[in-house]
Amino acid sequence: MNHEPAADASAPPSPVPFGPPSAPAGPPQRVRVTAPRSAPASGAPYTVSRELDEQTEVGELFINSLIRSQLRLALVVGGGFMLILLGVPVLLAFLPVIASLTLFTVPLPWFLLGAGVYPLVIVCGALYVRSAARNEQRFRDLVDDV
Repeated sequence: MNHEPAADASAPPSPVPFGPPSAPAGPPQRVRVTAPRSAPASGAPYTVSRELDEQTEVGELFINSLIRSQLRLALVVGGGFMLILLGVPVLLAFLPVIASLTLFTVPLPWFLLGAGVYPLVIVCGALYVRSAARNEQRFRDLVDDV
């Protein structure tokens, strides 16, 4: 008579490996388990850049403010340029003596309109570019502040 304990009928049979025996698998791989956030983090401030990214009404307000300041600058510089440019004919109308003067055999009004306009264009352009860059830098500073 064999006195071995009887195997439990409800226990699954132990697996029998097929093929050659394998090397140990090593330590189990680590898995990081995190809990999902159920609510947004409190204290997350609404920054200007976030307002711009999400295209909210506040973001639109900031963008419209930048556009208005650039438009205002363009109108001021363009108006100043036109005022100075139209000042030459007005000056000639009120002082007709200037029309009879010559400079290097060129009538002075032609010289003013031909050679005097280019430095004016360059100065107005440089003023506009510098001021527009300053407006944009202020806007970037506002966006990056918070």
